[in-house]
Amino acid sequence: MRETILKSRYRSVAWLLVAGALAAGCGKQESGTAAGETVVRIGSVAPLTGPQAHLGRDNDNGARLAMDDINAAGLTLGGKKASIELISEDDQADPRIATIVAQKFVDNGVAGVIGHLNSGATIPASKIYHDAGIPQISPSATAIAYTAQGFETAFRVMTNDEQQGKVLGQFAVNTLGAQRIAIIDDRTAYGQGLADEFEKSARASGAQIVAREFTSDRSTDFMAILTSIKGKDPQLVFYGGMDAQGGPIARQMKELGLGARLLGADGMQTAEFLKLAGAAADGVVASSPGLSLSSMPEGQTFKQKFNARYGEIQNYAPYAYDAVQVMVAAMHRADSADPRIYLPEIARTDLQGVTGHIRFDAKGDIAGGYVTLYQVKNGAWQVLETVESGK
Repeated sequence: MRETILKSRYRSVAWLLVAGALAAGCGKQESGTAAGETVVRIGSVAPLTGPQAHLGRDNDNGARLAMDDINAAGLTLGGKKASIELISEDDQADPRIATIVAQKFVDNGVAGVIGHLNSGATIPASKIYHDAGIPQISPSATAIAYTAQGFETAFRVMTNDEQQGKVLGQFAVNTLGAQRIAIIDDRTAYGQGLADEFEKSARASGAQIVAREFTSDRSTDFMAILTSIKGKDPQLVFYGGMDAQGGPIARQMKELGLGARLLGADGMQTAEFLKLAGAAADGVVASSPGLSLSSMPEGQTFKQKFNARYGEIQNYAPYAYDAVQVMVAAMHRADSADPRIYLPEIARTDLQGVTGHIRFDAKGDIAGGYVTLYQVKNGAWQVLETVESGK
């Protein structure tokens, strides 16, 4: 279906935050706050250093903007003035470091966690949060395995890889007309999982997979892989991974004279990809879970506010914003920031966010959802179409 604009109006959860009571140990009075004021501490975790730091800061800034909006609106819990404090940590997109950060959050008694950015970091950390009973809402982890574990503490506010991979495979064959396809993935939980779903969908749509190669999420030289692929004469190359590799792949495909079209997903559909790929970005197609920013109920308002404070949006900032709003709204409905009390309310979420209508299914995945396809034209991502997942 063509790009869909939701008609329902967004109403900031910040305006709904009135009475709520904090259980002991889940909030604390901080120095510098007014006497009797309660501070609810929420963890925010993403790669803040390394090749994916631009995406991590995007998430963290989106969450921070939500915190500021909630605090500016005025928050009262248990008859006392309260505020949200965001505690930011860097997991470097490394699964091992992610578990260290997760345990730190648990030890410090945060009321909930927004993150992680990467599926490979989110999945191992999610067990630690689950064992401690701490709610976790990821703005950007799309791997199926994250919510398939059955953890009642795990949620995400964007479409997963099963939904996105299906749409991409069908689009590659039915819309782009590709019959001979090569696939590369970065062997992360996100990249490999998405590539697997894409391959399944492309094969089901009638395509032949002429090559399946892999690299790492730290590589920058793909000449050997691309040379091998060029000999298989593909019409399309699908890359499952992030922009730090997607950009060089686009450039090196052009240098080799590999005429196949490059197709990617949300890890590539970023402002940073355009910088890394340069002129080679022209014509590249990539998807992103959810509606385009211009079609989000309050996308333009969010963009103006975010740009004024933090600069250009990379990709996931609106989802990080909504993740915080969902978590705090659940605290409000439960009349508590004790994870044991407000956790069930997250599952009952039904609100209009910046990104659209947010409800969760039994696994913690967003119910319904959309996938939007973009193409680079004249150095910018332009919307091709938006597809409702499952249709």
